[in-house]
Amino acid sequence: MTVTAQQFSNLRTHPGLPLARPLTIALAGAGARGTGYASLATASSTPVQLTAVAEPRTARRDELAERYGIPAGQRFDDWRELAALPRLADAVIIAVQDAQHLEAAEAFAARGYDILLEKPMALSADECDRIAAATEAARVSLTVCHVLRYSPYSVRLKALVDSGRIGDLVGIEHLEPIGYWHYAHSYVRGNWRREDLASFTLLTKSCHDIDWLGHLVGRPVTAVSSFGSLHHFRPENAPEGAGERCVSCAVEPDCPYSARKLYQVGLREGGVKRYFTRIASDELTEEAVGKAIAEGPYGRCVYRSDNDVVDHQVVSLQYEGGATVAFTLSAFTPQENRHTKIFGTGGQITGDGRTIEIYDFATDERTVIDTDNGGASAAEGHGGGDAGLVEAFVRAHHEGRPDLLLSGAEESRDSHRVVFAAERARRTGHVVRLP
Repeated sequence: MTVTAQQFSNLRTHPGLPLARPLTIALAGAGARGTGYASLATASSTPVQLTAVAEPRTARRDELAERYGIPAGQRFDDWRELAALPRLADAVIIAVQDAQHLEAAEAFAARGYDILLEKPMALSADECDRIAAATEAARVSLTVCHVLRYSPYSVRLKALVDSGRIGDLVGIEHLEPIGYWHYAHSYVRGNWRREDLASFTLLTKSCHDIDWLGHLVGRPVTAVSSFGSLHHFRPENAPEGAGERCVSCAVEPDCPYSARKLYQVGLREGGVKRYFTRIASDELTEEAVGKAIAEGPYGRCVYRSDNDVVDHQVVSLQYEGGATVAFTLSAFTPQENRHTKIFGTGGQITGDGRTIEIYDFATDERTVIDTDNGGASAAEGHGGGDAGLVEAFVRAHHEGRPDLLLSGAEESRDSHRVVFAAERARRTGHVVRLP
């Protein structure tokens, strides 16, 4: 089910008609993702006003509030304080930690907010069901941040597949190259390193991809199998002489996962690595970054951390009608775009997040399309996907255009069910069949 005009009715007297004022948005969570979405919303072509922010870190909360003119009385230490008040905005961006998504979504839905919810939707199939039910009961819309759907590359790719350019879609081969230092940052040292703190890697990193693959195929999954493990980032794989932290490690200069190489380069040279440096350190100064590496979680040896999530995994999917997908996620890659091959009865499409190459079986001709939409990492906006998502969200709610939103609560719930089934298959070694 896609978002309907009826779900906009709590915001305006006549559903489907545009607002005659700026769209107002509250922000729950001012970390990297929440701050990024807020920036994109206020920079969009749609008039938007940020009216409230909830963030436990005082400096980050106040910095964002000052930037967007949010009054002191509408700055909160905890999103629960915001959700306890009568509604302060038309919509809310929920970018709190994954474990809080269920509670936050239910609370804000009950207050009548339309919701932009960072992925993953929730940490279990039951929680996803509860969120979908809560938004339906409150007659509000829910848009999960499936940003890959919204990049110019994906929009073009989807149109080519749906047009029959390569005949009937038979199969897809898709790689999610997490990147060796991105994995070390987020899944060995960072917030997503342990299942009890967040969840399993396929959910926290690649629910993006499972949703995107289903979006391309356009049919429901009927069966799934999966294999994977934590192969490398374990104590027994530590090089001889490795220390507990990078600052006190004899082999650090030769270690590809050195915190110094990531965060000090990010501080001094900027670029993609600065995005991660900003997460590791409260301030972008030599002193603050040095202290973070010496004392904080992001300076720990990758072989002596408390991580337990997989660093490589394969997932096989069968869809209604017989199409199949082979999906791989891996920590052991450069930081680069996803790689995809789509096999059809009349041709093949090869894509890398920017360039699309079409090979036509009938003519032996190759056609190359360059979507030129920038880098595909989170730090680079997912190849225009972040901007596309936020632009669609604010326009949909300001103009009364639910057709701009590419997924609703039910689609997100269903794609997450596939993720949970894949993890069950990995743990049991069985093929899991979906109804």
